[in-house]
Amino acid sequence: MEINSGDTAWLLISTALVMLMLPGLALFYGGLVRAKNVLSTIMHSFFGLAIVTVVWVIIGFSLAFAPSVGNLGIIGGLDYIFFIDVGMEPNPDYAEGVPFVLFATFQMMFAAITPALISGAFAERKRFGAFVLFAIAWSILVYSPMAHMIWGPNGLLGAQLGALDFAGGTVVHIASGVSALVVALVIGRRRAGHHVEPHDVPMTVLGAGLLWFGWFGFNAGSSLAADGLAAQALMVTTGAAAGAVAGLVAITPAAGFVTVGGALALGLAAGAVCFSATLLRGRLKIDDSLDVFAVHGVGGIIGAVGVGVLAVAAIGGTSGLIEGNVEQLGIQLIAVTATVIFASVMTFIIIKVIDVVLGLRVEQESEEAGLDISVHGETAYVPWSGQAGAAGFDASAATAPASPPPTSGASKAEPA
Repeated sequence: MEINSGDTAWLLISTALVMLMLPGLALFYGGLVRAKNVLSTIMHSFFGLAIVTVVWVIIGFSLAFAPSVGNLGIIGGLDYIFFIDVGMEPNPDYAEGVPFVLFATFQMMFAAITPALISGAFAERKRFGAFVLFAIAWSILVYSPMAHMIWGPNGLLGAQLGALDFAGGTVVHIASGVSALVVALVIGRRRAGHHVEPHDVPMTVLGAGLLWFGWFGFNAGSSLAADGLAAQALMVTTGAAAGAVAGLVAITPAAGFVTVGGALALGLAAGAVCFSATLLRGRLKIDDSLDVFAVHGVGGIIGAVGVGVLAVAAIGGTSGLIEGNVEQLGIQLIAVTATVIFASVMTFIIIKVIDVVLGLRVEQESEEAGLDISVHGETAYVPWSGQAGAAGFDASAATAPASPPPTSGASKAEPA
């Protein structure tokens, strides 16, 4: 196998684009919380990238993409721990035209952003240490097995069952969405209530723009080649973004299988249904702080099921219900159900163990003061009075610059 320079260049760019989604997510989430919790929210994305990188190199990649343990297709073995044998030559099981180490790095960015997505469910009230433990445990016990079951060479849901997931609808979005719901239920509501206004909408819009931009690498990069399928995935990603961000979520599993018209339908459907799902948060009194389940969980389900309906054989090689293949729709429903059950059960176990070992929530005083100052010891903004109320500062501490002392002589200018 020879390395294709064009494919390699495109995957290098795509890897960087997906990495850019993490600061994009940090801004997106950061603008949606109160000003006194901006730094803590941003830290979830940036520290998540750091800690998952370490986990991925040590064991995460091996559990996700090494040959299956016992050929069950549930989890990989330890063949690639510490990136052993993950070198510059292509691997025949995955991308044949790019270095194996580049494929592993591209997949690492997917692994990094997924726990960060979940952090939106517990914003403004979770201990930072609990988040770190959760990110490590969830990456190993939920993300890696899910990636193996869908994308592994003998994966239970992908290779064996035949489920289609082009860029992570089940692995990333459904898994993170249902996990977020579980965490929100266990950790409980914020003491301020669940109707908290965003403190900086322009920050959120900027974050959404960076997410949209990075999503081109997320989806089109998943072709693993600079080819027509990558171009098709990029276009349908744009089309589905008519329902951003939910539309971007929904097109993720379908980007390599549907037409542009199908992408428009998915985007519009996801926008409408996910928005309706956000309205249930208040009615059900579930404080999924930043609507992770409503957007990623529901949007991912729409996209994964939508593949079974809208897949076109001429694009991805497999037909959906629209071309008369009822079986593929059934397979997609099985994969969605399996993902929901697996992610929910494992997340519940992880979060309950962390609660016993360390505790999930900060103390009431810390939550009321804001996690930026009470946990991280610093604030996101200069404490001027215009931001004092939102950021939890004492407005009296902010003083205006003193006026210059009067000069000798007349205190007022004489008229001409």
